[in-house]
Amino acid sequence: MKSESTSYASFPPIMNQAKHPALATWVAETGALCNADSIEWCDGSQDEWDRLTDKLVEAGTFTRLNAQSHPNSFLARSNPSDTARVEDRTFICSLREVDAGRTNNWQRPDEMRRKLTEKFQGSMTGRTMYVVPFCMGPPDSPLALIGVQLTDSAYVVVNMRIMCHMGNEVLEKLGTDGSFIPCLHSVGAPLTEDAQDVPWPCNDEKYIVHFPESREVWSYGSGYGGNALLGKKCVALRIASAIARDAGWMAEHMLIMGLESPDGAKTYLTAAFPSACGKTNLAMIVPPESYRQLGWKTTLVGDDIAWLWPGKSGKLHAINPETGFFGVAPGTSWQSNAAAMHAMSRNTIFTNVALTDEGGVWWEGHSEAPAHLVDWTGMDWTPGCGRLAAHPNSRFTAPAGQCPNIDPEWQNPEGVPIDAIVFGGRRPTTMPLVFQAFDWTHGVFLGATQGSETTAAATGSVGTVRRDPMAMLPFCGYDMGDYLGHWLEMRKSIQRLPRIFHVNWFRKDANGKFLWPGFRENLRVLEWIVKRCQGKIAGHETPIGWTPDWKSFSTEGLEGFSKEQFDAVMLFSREDWLAEITNQNDFFLRLYHSMPKELMCQRELLMARMA
Repeated sequence: MKSESTSYASFPPIMNQAKHPALATWVAETGALCNADSIEWCDGSQDEWDRLTDKLVEAGTFTRLNAQSHPNSFLARSNPSDTARVEDRTFICSLREVDAGRTNNWQRPDEMRRKLTEKFQGSMTGRTMYVVPFCMGPPDSPLALIGVQLTDSAYVVVNMRIMCHMGNEVLEKLGTDGSFIPCLHSVGAPLTEDAQDVPWPCNDEKYIVHFPESREVWSYGSGYGGNALLGKKCVALRIASAIARDAGWMAEHMLIMGLESPDGAKTYLTAAFPSACGKTNLAMIVPPESYRQLGWKTTLVGDDIAWLWPGKSGKLHAINPETGFFGVAPGTSWQSNAAAMHAMSRNTIFTNVALTDEGGVWWEGHSEAPAHLVDWTGMDWTPGCGRLAAHPNSRFTAPAGQCPNIDPEWQNPEGVPIDAIVFGGRRPTTMPLVFQAFDWTHGVFLGATQGSETTAAATGSVGTVRRDPMAMLPFCGYDMGDYLGHWLEMRKSIQRLPRIFHVNWFRKDANGKFLWPGFRENLRVLEWIVKRCQGKIAGHETPIGWTPDWKSFSTEGLEGFSKEQFDAVMLFSREDWLAEITNQNDFFLRLYHSMPKELMCQRELLMARMA
């Protein structure tokens, strides 16, 4: 084991890191600070994947799955204390507290650096420090961001290989003096002489820290998901949102999908929903047979993050900065999301799902429960034992290129042109199935006030709504009011603004039953959105926006869905909307110091239209 005084200056150069002196210096200094036992530069090759996955199997971190049913795939079980993002330990350490805003945790950057430097001191003792060069976005895209993550977790390395461009190609792109985002990560479990290693090392104390002005991420204590795969939420959203604000583009928590109508016209849209609102299922939706026979096709560009900027066409263009899916497993099945099931059929890492006796994987909602499983904690499981077999936040990391309906342009560095932006939430009351904003400012207001109801009275009155502006509340790297102001500012640089819509698949009747017949039928809503973007159908003007009528909305083949049911799912109730306006008070007051005046005006206009 290496002593803490060992210098890394004499380590022989590996690959071409010596071509970038600043990077080589940072790596050497960090290796010394963390007392890493060795330093390994990752090249992103198949040989490296094979070697590291073998190492993870040997360590007990990975279980190799059945080679016939799940080729080149693995199951990992995390420590029960390390199973999700830790938002209360996530910080935006801007120079001024006001720049972080009231919806982010803030500490002084100098104090946080001092605290974390102490944590990282010796944190990699007895472990390898991996140097992971990565690129978010197609490397030739005008928005591509290069980062370098230093980590003591091989689990992180193999996941990053799936989730983004990683390795030699990124180092070549970086060159001798290119800029990069430094990302430092440690699980915080040094292997001192008397320490026994475990399959999933982590620390009870966790920090996920962003320095937006210096474009840095420091993460300590967790080996899981967005806490440790720093290219995802940390770089592609929190740091990227700050960069986007300064550079005139947008980093958003949005899916990107394409819809091809029977006449061959292609329409691309983005959509942002709070959690548990079917975002991934919508991104990968496959047209029902009746629509396929008519010639409708759907394609996927990205399921989670969109970077948007004014493109050469005059429209907003969007790229997916990721190359993989880090999807929630429970509820995913061949019935609910066949495309996702295809994508994870090989070359996939499953985390915290159950293991079948045949060496496959299972989770709640996957299929009928087997008679016996090994659950996500490693214990025997049988139906009716009173425990979940898979953790509710269990995940699959799968290459996006394996999705059967991946869009041919998904890696186009210029992105795809966006015609529509869709917002929505889980609202048992108030919100119709679909409506269109009057204009860009009204649409930003709809996105700013979107949310999901956590409770609702049996009488059908508006329940408690958790507001999640543009689904970015946990992911914006600066003040949320300023973020909404940036949305309004973007209209000045977009020649052909996309139309903005709001959807709600979750409205219920007085008996608590869903009014809309099912997920697969959501393509009917998308059809109306596409036809509105193409100018093919008129909308009905209401105080809340443009809505479809029974004749303009496709219900052919939708058995058992009557005009009365359509009217119920599209119902506009002034009483509920007045309660909705009142319900928005806390949200507006929370952001009052920076809430754009245009959005306050939109609220007043909405109230006036209710009169």
